[in-house]
Parts: sequence; C-alpha cells; structure tokens
Amino acid sequence: MERLNAWNTYDLKMQKECDDLSSAYIDFLNQCKTERECVDYAVNALEDAGYIDLEEAKEEKRELKPGDKVYSVMMNKSIAAFRIGTRPIEEGMNILGAHIDSPRLDVKQNPLYEDGGMAYLDTHYYGGIKKYHYVARPLAIHGVVVKKNGETVIVNIGEDEDDPVFFVSDILIHLAQAQLKKEGSKVVEGEDLDLVIGSKPLVITADSKAGSEGKKPQEQGDVKKAILKILEEYDIEEADFESAELEIVPAGKAREAGLDRSMVLSYGQDDRVCAYPSLRALLDTKDCERTSVCLLVDKEEIGSVGATGMRSHFFENALAEVMNLTGDYSELKLRRALAGSDMLSSDVSAVYDPLYKECFDKKNSAMIGEGVVFNKYTGSRGKSGSNDANAEYIAQLRNIFDNADVRTQTAELGKVDVGGGGTIAYIMALYGMNVIDSGVAVLSMHSPYEVTSKADIFEAYRAYKAFLENADRV
Repeated sequence: MERLNAWNTYDLKMQKECDDLSSAYIDFLNQCKTERECVDYAVNALEDAGYIDLEEAKEEKRELKPGDKVYSVMMNKSIAAFRIGTRPIEEGMNILGAHIDSPRLDVKQNPLYEDGGMAYLDTHYYGGIKKYHYVARPLAIHGVVVKKNGETVIVNIGEDEDDPVFFVSDILIHLAQAQLKKEGSKVVEGEDLDLVIGSKPLVITADSKAGSEGKKPQEQGDVKKAILKILEEYDIEEADFESAELEIVPAGKAREAGLDRSMVLSYGQDDRVCAYPSLRALLDTKDCERTSVCLLVDKEEIGSVGATGMRSHFFENALAEVMNLTGDYSELKLRRALAGSDMLSSDVSAVYDPLYKECFDKKNSAMIGEGVVFNKYTGSRGKSGSNDANAEYIAQLRNIFDNADVRTQTAELGKVDVGGGGTIAYIMALYGMNVIDSGVAVLSMHSPYEVTSKADIFEAYRAYKAFLENADRV
C-alpha cells in the first residue's frame, strides 16, 4: 500500500503541463466565485470548443450523430455537457459530476437597514461554515438582481483593486470576555453575520459651491437613504432585493502558495477544484465510443435540493432530449442508458493535517501531493448517507488508472466516529449506475481560503480524461 508523491514521478514536460493547468485553474477561480459565474465560464469554454445549446438543437430539429457536442443549462446555475459517442447511448455513458456551489453568506430578501450610524445587509449563511471565519475580513458581493420587467443587473463589487470591499464586524478583544467563553459554534451567531456597507449620511447640495458659501444642503437624510441613492446608479431599487440572488464571498484572488509554489490558496475550491478538471477533461477528450458527459451542478452544499440540485430531474430530462435528437429514444432506452452508465462523482476529500491528527486515521487519509483520491464510501459514522461503491467497479477503475500511469490514493473523511460528509454519488447511484467519489484532497476545507496541491489537480485531470476515453463499460 506504499504511495508515491506525484511530484517525484514528473519529468520536465509533465511539470510544465501541471503548472500550465494550475495557472488556468487559478484564472478560473478568479472568474468564478458563484455557481452562475461557473456556468457562464463553462458555456463560453464549451461554445469555443464547438458545443451547441441543446435548446438550439431542438429548435432546428438537428439530428445528433457521433462526435456531436451539446450542452444544457438549468436556470443559469447547473449545466450538463454531452459528447456523443459512436455506441448507442442506451448502452451507457461515462459521466463526470461535480458541484459548483460553495459555502458563503446569502443576502436576505428584506436586507437593508440602518443602526448606529451604519448601513447593513442582513444575511443568511449557506452550507457548512464556521461562522467566526466571516468576521473582520474583506468581503465581496456577487450575484444578480432581476427587476420586475425581467431585466437582470449583474453585481460584482469588491474584486477589482479600485472597488470598495465590505465586512462583518467583530467585538474588540478588550470587551470580548463573554464571547471567548462561548462554544466555537456560538462565538458568532448566524443572525450577527450582517454586512456593513456604508456609514455616510445623504448630503446633496444645490451646487458644488453651496457648502463653502455656508448654505444648507438642499437635501439630507440618513445612511440608508445614501445607500439607496448609490444603488440607483446600478438601476436597483430597495424592492428589487425581493428578486435578487446576492452572495457574500471572501474578496481577493486565488494565489500560488508555498515558497515552492506547489499549492493553490483560494476561496471556493470545494468543489471547483474538481469541476474545473472535469470540464477540461471533457473539452480535451477526442472522439469516444461511449458518450462522455460532464455535469456541473448546484445546491450540493445544502443537500442537492431544488430545481438546480442533483435531486431534480434536470439531467434525466436533458438526456431524454439528447437521445430523442439521436433518433433513438424510448423510456426503456433512457432507463437502460442511466443504469448502464459509469460515473466519477468528482468531489473533494480531506487532506491529512498533522496539526489536527486526532481527527484522522492516518493510514486511511489522503496525503497532499499523492494524487487523485478515491472514497469508496462517504457518509458519517456507520456510513449513513453513503453510496459505498462495489469492489468490481473499483478494481476496473484501478486498471484504467494504472494503464494511464495516474497517481491515485484511497481515503476516508476522518475517523469513523469524528464526523463525515456527503456528495452527489448516492443520488446518481439510485439509477443503478456504477458511482464512486473521486477528487482532489483539500486542506482547510470550507474555510474562506482552502488549499490544494497542484500535483493533485493535475492527477485528477489525467484520471478524468482517462476515464472518459475508456471504451468499455467499467
């Protein structure tokens, strides 16, 4: 069971390929801090590679043939891309599935208020976070505001150097005696994660000289009114918050980490560190026998619920439309296609952290730099909520990756009784397909800045590409 650090296996050519992929990945992270931004990025990349929108193909009644490439978007927050293989889809597909949502703060529907001379946006946290991570750090606002007439205002404030940033305040250490006695989960309460967005009252004069001449302002008001005036510049009214999706995320760019630049430090790597190599693997895969699919989905961090989560019928419906355009659709054939498919649930695992070694079973933990991680099962404690892949599937995957000289490792998410987690694997397994979790190990998972190894990202890409190019059912 000896494992080898991936860096020790690279020649100069592979080191350059690894660095090039990591640079592109960092660029992706800087452009994609929300699921909507990820979908926009994916659509642009797919169309550049010759993929067409499934809706366009349906309108044109286009007949899909082997080699054709289509994609389908669900509510701008999930996407499925298909490269049609030479074999009938009924025989099954090779599927890569990752999620593109990440823990964050969401702005409530009636959020704007003033107190103590400051204007705030009220928030509700999304996914599993340590709430104290979000205080006293620069934050940015990303998202959309949709007006009653259907117009969409795109919001992205806090990322450019000239942009203002926002923050959640924390109590000063001199007055924090009571706070420091609280449990970690209650040091900062969810209702206290309100975003400070301004402190200057509204002052509007008749002309620029009015103030110097001692004239009173023509109009004045409180801080909230001042913020509403600024929002008018974005063509946003207070009532428009009702139909807005605004996400609060850490401000700042993804960075190389370590003196050796061997790691990536960034917000949102769970699960975009698997989403990006999955998308790249599909884009770089040439003609294949089995239809290749890349799924990038929303809502995994809150249970894969809703129309854009994996529990919805979005993927199943898109597949039915694709099969219909190939001229080979029936309900029975759709069911056979799903049951006959093989999937890598491209999701992250936890890096063994020596500073918290009491949480890990070291021999069954992922080590940084030792390659793509396979979790036979996730869930918690007694494998609750797990997929638990079968041994035959794992054996054949081992053969694929050994033949492609991909560095792999196996792991569990911490000690048995310490905790656990879940992915979309168990949902896709409901169709009867082969599914296993495989992805990149992450240090400081679900924190504002997560860490991954460039080598692990590269090995994930190589594994995903080898998987898609496999001609036989695994």
